[in-house]
Amino acid sequence: MQALVAERRDDDPAAIFEWASVHDFLGREAEAIPLYRRALELGLDPVRNSQAQMQLASSLRNVGETTEAVKILEGMEPDATVGEAFLALALFDAGRPGDALRVALKASAKSLPVYRGAINHYADAIVDSHQPPAMDRRFNRPSEGSSCGHM
Repeated sequence: MQALVAERRDDDPAAIFEWASVHDFLGREAEAIPLYRRALELGLDPVRNSQAQMQLASSLRNVGETTEAVKILEGMEPDATVGEAFLALALFDAGRPGDALRVALKASAKSLPVYRGAINHYADAIVDSHQPPAMDRRFNRPSEGSSCGHM
């Protein structure tokens, strides 16, 4: 791959993206990150742009930069299911397990025609463990569907 990349211009965003992907694949995420950033700065076609954003965010997550990973993934098109999967992972690693589960459930609900409404409803009712549960004022106890009760 290095020989192929060397045949391209130094400012060829597609070649830089592919070289970043090689580094990423080899577990050299820290080296891939600046390459992804450079490829994005130079401008990629829409497909590679989306892939570069997801792969950059995944690499950032893998090196512990979860806040930046979440920011990138939250800024992506909401219909990119693979982006939602990476976002759920980044949210979990960022200490936001409720948000991670909510994103994962909503992504999976898209493929569940019969249960889509129920899964989306349950996902919307998830409360992060660091937030107090919603109280049912009628009974002065956590409301049904909160993270302290059953889903």
